[in-house]
Amino acid sequence: MTGQFICVDANFVVKLINNPSETSPYLILWNNWEQNQTQIIAPTLLRYEVTNVFHRMQLAKQLLHTEAQESLYNALNLSIQFYGDLQLHQQAWEIAQQFNFSATYDAHYLALAQRYQADFYTGDKRLFNAVCSTLSWIHLVE
Repeated sequence: MTGQFICVDANFVVKLINNPSETSPYLILWNNWEQNQTQIIAPTLLRYEVTNVFHRMQLAKQLLHTEAQESLYNALNLSIQFYGDLQLHQQAWEIAQQFNFSATYDAHYLALAQRYQADFYTGDKRLFNAVCSTLSWIHLVE
C-alpha cells in the first residue's frame, strides 16, 4: 500500500525506544521517515500500550524507575498523529472477526493503516504471520 502515511504499533515504538543503537532497524526506518517527512500514524491505543509496557518493564526490574519514566516520555513525544474515532473501533472489530483474533487491539492498527492506505510496520512476528498472506502492506521489522 505505499503512500505518504506509515502506521506503527506499540511493539515498534517500544523497540525503537529501547534500542537507540545507530544500527537498530527501528531507528533507521524512523530516521528515514522523518527525513522524508512521512506522516506517521497510530491509534490512540498506542499510548495506553506503551505506558503499560514500560510500567511492566519497571515492575519486572528490566528498567529502573527513572529509565522507565524517560522511555515513556520519549515514546509519548514521538512525532505520531493519533486517531481514535468510533468508525475505527468498528473497523477494528470487523478485522478481528475476519482474522479470528482473540482481541481487537492489533486490529485497530490494521484498521487505521487500511483507512489511510499506509504501510504498517511491527516487530510482532505473531501478528505479522497471522495476516501477511492477506495483507501485503504489513512489514515485519527484525
